[in-house]
Amino acid sequence: MLIAVTGGTGFLGAHTVAALLRRGHRVRLLARDASGVARALAQLGADSSTVDVQVGDVTDPAVAGRLVAGADALLHAAGVYTFDSRRKAELWRVNAEGTEVVLGAARRAGTGRIVHVSTVGALYPTDRPTIGPASPVGEPREPYLASKAAAERIARQHRADGAPVTITYPPALLGPHDPHLGDQNARLRDLLRGLMPIWPSGGLPIGDVRDSAELHARLLGEPAAAAPAAFGPGRFLTTREYLATVRSATGRRLPAVFLPPAAMAPVGRLADLVQRAWPWHIPAEYGAIYVCATAVPVDGDAPTGGVRARPAGDTVRDTVAWLHATGRLTARQAGAAARPETAARIPAQPRTQ
Repeated sequence: MLIAVTGGTGFLGAHTVAALLRRGHRVRLLARDASGVARALAQLGADSSTVDVQVGDVTDPAVAGRLVAGADALLHAAGVYTFDSRRKAELWRVNAEGTEVVLGAARRAGTGRIVHVSTVGALYPTDRPTIGPASPVGEPREPYLASKAAAERIARQHRADGAPVTITYPPALLGPHDPHLGDQNARLRDLLRGLMPIWPSGGLPIGDVRDSAELHARLLGEPAAAAPAAFGPGRFLTTREYLATVRSATGRRLPAVFLPPAAMAPVGRLADLVQRAWPWHIPAEYGAIYVCATAVPVDGDAPTGGVRARPAGDTVRDTVAWLHATGRLTARQAGAAARPETAARIPAQPRTQ
């Protein structure tokens, strides 16, 4: 199959492209910078020379049209993932406008299968104890999640109009081989560097990028896997459970104080204001606090494409080992995860049911 991909140089996108290439599919990838394709795929052992790279932007209709021309399927994984309020305009341009342009081009081209990568956060907040395929789109009061909710509505409208759209909902993703050190892996690094001693109570959905990449590869390449919606394999952890998982993986104490999200939200908003003038990253982000305050578990019956989430402890260990191996953490900061036997685990493949 020829599969068109946006966002293929990002964290989840690169892992998915590598999974597709391992299955023998041909990939046509849209990238703003062609040189970034080799950098993103090389660390995953994928041969970028076999990928047809189209240079351009997801908001350009002509570029999107060329990307999907003759393709059997489309993975739309392009998106900006950040809680940095300075990038609000970019969030809306890429996440919402880009989705309309790319999915519209795929419909006009008659692409046989379209997979749109959303996020569980597009369904927050909710008044229900869990979320699932039937959950309504949320009305989040946070720029990143609001932009993803807008993209979600666009994808659902295309699906309602008869387009073969599958919407996937990855959790917050950790894992090795992150081309740009995205927010979630950077937040774990900040925790281990001692920059996050105060945490909001509440919880967050955690998953492994390799498991969600396997889900996407199945949805795109296996006819029987087609579905209107699928949730990236993962687990819901309270913030206390998440910190306990990191402590167990590293053997470090990592002292922390937990406060109600309502008490931390003003601090997060103030940090966002200061961040607009301060050139260095401030770990206290309103968006991260908002997620912990509004997140709920995924319904146990929600489809995951037959991919079973690996233990959260394994994901954290592999991520920390990779952060150490790439010089982003010292051996002291990585703790037990810096041991050679942990680093050898990094190539582990997704689990199946």
